[in-house]
Amino acid sequence: MKRLVIAIAVGLVAVGVAVTAAVAKPAKKSAAADVCVLLPDTKSSVRWEQFDRPYIDAALKKAGVSHTIANALGDPQKQKSQADQCLANGAKIVIVVSLDPGSSIAIEKAAAAKGAKSIDYDRQVVGGIASAYVTFDGNQVGVLQAKGVIAGLKANGKYSQKPVVAELNGGNTDQNSFWFKGGYDSVLKPLYANGTFTKGPDQFVPQWDNPTGGKIFEQMLVKTGNKIDGVVAANDGLANAVVVALKSHKLKPLPLSGQDATAQGVQNVISGWQTMTVYKQVPKEANGVAATAIALLKGTKLPVNSFRLNGKKKEPTYVIPVLSINKSNYTILFKEKFLKRSEVCIGAYAKYCK
Repeated sequence: MKRLVIAIAVGLVAVGVAVTAAVAKPAKKSAAADVCVLLPDTKSSVRWEQFDRPYIDAALKKAGVSHTIANALGDPQKQKSQADQCLANGAKIVIVVSLDPGSSIAIEKAAAAKGAKSIDYDRQVVGGIASAYVTFDGNQVGVLQAKGVIAGLKANGKYSQKPVVAELNGGNTDQNSFWFKGGYDSVLKPLYANGTFTKGPDQFVPQWDNPTGGKIFEQMLVKTGNKIDGVVAANDGLANAVVVALKSHKLKPLPLSGQDATAQGVQNVISGWQTMTVYKQVPKEANGVAATAIALLKGTKLPVNSFRLNGKKKEPTYVIPVLSINKSNYTILFKEKFLKRSEVCIGAYAKYCK
């Protein structure tokens, strides 16, 4: 019996040593790549993983450019660490979708210190030192959103009744949120000023977080006694948070904007709970940023068509137009293979599809 106990003890020690050795084994160094793509999260929009990652990957593969793509899952410091790893592995180009200005500026400065160049993708890094910026026309996104809500108010007869319009803005650490807001405010402010509309609650949603957006809208309803007639929501996720709140309070649909033309957003549009969404042709943006990265690698002319001010600096910019989507034209998303009919026209939403 004593020998058996000793044998078991020796065996356990051996297993412990083996496990410790396995845990202590250093992780493999990630492969070197010329281009490092830093995506922000999975919460603000489904687009980053569903569209941007595969399209950027395909474009760079087609060009024979070595690259890595990482997602920071909403953590700015994680994104900075991902950038540091890329630069340590010899990245020459860093494509940044910013999570916040501080960490993004640090990433771009670290890249410059290593002799690498950076590109602002979709979101401008205010105060950054990127060589180029690839984006959609954010101001026009906001203009289309405001026009969509106005069209909804005219359609339901509320336009002439001094309707209360609330604004549910994106994250306040994302410069795009201000581009969008600048667009819809340029249309709505004159209507507030002349008394056509009544300005309702107006709030940013930290990190574009949809559940937080839902709570904020619930508070807006309480504050106004449910007297909100239209909502400019900055994207489809926040718009859906509004829809959920309206349904939970047994309130009727109201004019409501969105953005990104997600499957859920389009379902809300065709079923009458959301007035419109903004279609941003992500393949064009992804191909644009890939072409910009390749041009920087080769030292050739950048594929830009404009510039955006970043402080006093004119940042070379490739601007991509956007399109308003509503019940009358949503099938263009199927025709252009941005969404599949099978993603939208399912379950309770099948009866609304053309």
